[in-house]
Amino acid sequence: MGIIGAGQMGNGIAHVSALNGYDVVLNDISEEAIDAAMETIRGNLERQLRRGIIADSDIDGALSRITPSLGLEPMQECDIVIEAATEDEATKRAILKDLSGNLSADAIIASNTSSISITRLAAVTDRPERFIGMHFMNPVPMMKLVELIRGLATNEETYSTVAAMARNLGKTIAQSEDFPAFIVNRILLPMINEAIYTLYEGVGTVEAIDTAMKLGANHPMGPLELADFIGLDTALAVMQVLYDGLADSKYRPCPLLVKYVEAGWLGRKVGRGFYDYSGDTPIPTR
Repeated sequence: MGIIGAGQMGNGIAHVSALNGYDVVLNDISEEAIDAAMETIRGNLERQLRRGIIADSDIDGALSRITPSLGLEPMQECDIVIEAATEDEATKRAILKDLSGNLSADAIIASNTSSISITRLAAVTDRPERFIGMHFMNPVPMMKLVELIRGLATNEETYSTVAAMARNLGKTIAQSEDFPAFIVNRILLPMINEAIYTLYEGVGTVEAIDTAMKLGANHPMGPLELADFIGLDTALAVMQVLYDGLADSKYRPCPLLVKYVEAGWLGRKVGRGFYDYSGDTPIPTR
């Protein structure tokens, strides 16, 4: 298995795949990104060990199955390559164009996109019939769901092969049609966007909104806390895909979300979003 992108999603997919016996080529554009990913994977495996989920021997076994790569040439040995780059269509299209010439004839390409058209991404490759959406949930080692999305040209063999692989990883499948943001984000991100509008319009504070949804709707995490966890840039990207793709004003990204992204307040990954994470306890920024 090849994985392109060693960030939050890519290293999670590599973790789960290697733990379940797959040999993984983990690619990124910088050695620093790959080193950080391997450190994250080791830390997450050790956390699973402490919780009794895996055995001590599983750690070395999983890590030994992951081969770092700065180039795409090793992907020629892969049966499937999962693109897990940032949620930006231009970036994904550029990667997929380069990838096509570095694969065996029967290799499958999957995209971990959370919102972008699978049919449109498949069209830039040399194998749209062997292209599929494989949207893992974050954090990958903990979340059980994978959305599988067929593009217009995706054939049955590709779908059944990838579905079997997802089950081998211990995941449950939800099949989605190729519409903007698929199932999970079509429902989840507008809720988060509405929570941001509720903050923007002064209906409640960050703390009040998150407390209301945790205790009033029994959500494990408030919507603004969840937005920070997802990444506000990713949340904005998904809302823009929904707004552009469905042309419905109810999907218009909240101006406050846009402002936070413009400020670089992207959530947990940068230490500041709707909460400030610089101290021991997150503090609301509004």
